[in-house]
Amino acid sequence: MAIDWDALIAAAQRVRKRAYAPYSRFQVGAALLGKSGRIYVGCNVENASYGLTICAERNAVFSAVAEGEREFVALVVAGKDPQVFPCGACRQVLAEFCDDLPILIVGEDGTQTETSLCELLPHAFRFKENIHKVG
Repeated sequence: MAIDWDALIAAAQRVRKRAYAPYSRFQVGAALLGKSGRIYVGCNVENASYGLTICAERNAVFSAVAEGEREFVALVVAGKDPQVFPCGACRQVLAEFCDDLPILIVGEDGTQTETSLCELLPHAFRFKENIHKVG
């Protein structure tokens, strides 16, 4: 499947503007391409109880899973800062569904950094079976 990076970038930048970040003022948007060709978006949603905050990347994954998608092709993360890499929790959640995944980080200034899930999380925790594919 060919990846339309421009469409993913536009989707991530668009959803970033919807982020709820009154505490950090650090708005992040994510666009996740499913194997079906559908794009799922997510933005960070903060909470006064910081542990209840959800990142844009996990928001996109959870949205995709809620729609029945469990296989992913690419991810774009957009933020003001061109170094807005997924946190450890987001990396591990992505690893639940992907052996590897190309990831593009896009800053507000247009800076782009290409990476991958394996590069960001070389030793992901995994069970031997892919239980998420059952059912």
